[in-house]
Amino acid sequence: MIISMKEAMDIAKERHIAIGAFNGTTSESALAILEAAEELDVPVIFMHAQCHDSIAPLDMIGPMMIAMAKASKAKVVVHLDHGEDFEYCKRAIDMGFNSVMIDYSALQYEDNIKGTKEVVDYAHARNVSVEAELGAMPSAEGGAKQDAKPEDLYTKVELVNDFVDRTGVDILAIAFGTAHGIYKTKPVLNMDIISEVRKVSDIPLVMHGGSGVSEDEYREVIKRGINKINYYTYMSYAGYAKAKEICDKKEKDYYHALAWEVKDAMKDNIKKAIKVFSNLN
Repeated sequence: MIISMKEAMDIAKERHIAIGAFNGTTSESALAILEAAEELDVPVIFMHAQCHDSIAPLDMIGPMMIAMAKASKAKVVVHLDHGEDFEYCKRAIDMGFNSVMIDYSALQYEDNIKGTKEVVDYAHARNVSVEAELGAMPSAEGGAKQDAKPEDLYTKVELVNDFVDRTGVDILAIAFGTAHGIYKTKPVLNMDIISEVRKVSDIPLVMHGGSGVSEDEYREVIKRGINKINYYTYMSYAGYAKAKEICDKKEKDYYHALAWEVKDAMKDNIKKAIKVFSNLN
């Protein structure tokens, strides 16, 4: 069943947990996400990112995601991750996504505000929530910046209330040292940024670049006030690793048999992440 982002964030705050947000780039990964949520009986945020459009075009995967979410026994938010422009966000909203992210974090501050508010005005008129980003990731996804030091991209706490007030966003992604993709070195997180933001605002907070962080670090960021954790890279890699293992052993002759085991490998990885995010044994 589909629920709103507000409902999901209210659950996160009430239970002192973070809701996992996962990208369903293929039918196998989409099934893995929803089956994991159903088996653990937890809400989930089911996402498509604009940067994955070459793999799964929005017009093809979007209706499938919405239909799967409606049919699921789990509570599901259907969310656009890292929308890069107004028109793409508009397409997702008109299609039936009930939450979108507009990522203008690579732009100048005033341009971020102006572009974000345009999406907020359109979305709120249609009862759709909006996530935006203040600060940026040091690796590419959507509007991210590359080849920059993490500390240069940290969210400026003193801008949070001004940004939220002027844009009307419902949920805010903040930058405190995580990055998209597979980590080549262990990330150094400035968790004090989370605490400082939480002191000045009660807006739901998002951690992007959530893969590859230790369990203790996940628990600490949640304790400090993160309500939504985006997780994709290591889930996807788990599927790749399983496919490679099977192919190397030449155990399967049909793609559908390979795909089903890949789906289960991703589901196992997702469940491990959700259990940490939700403080489940």
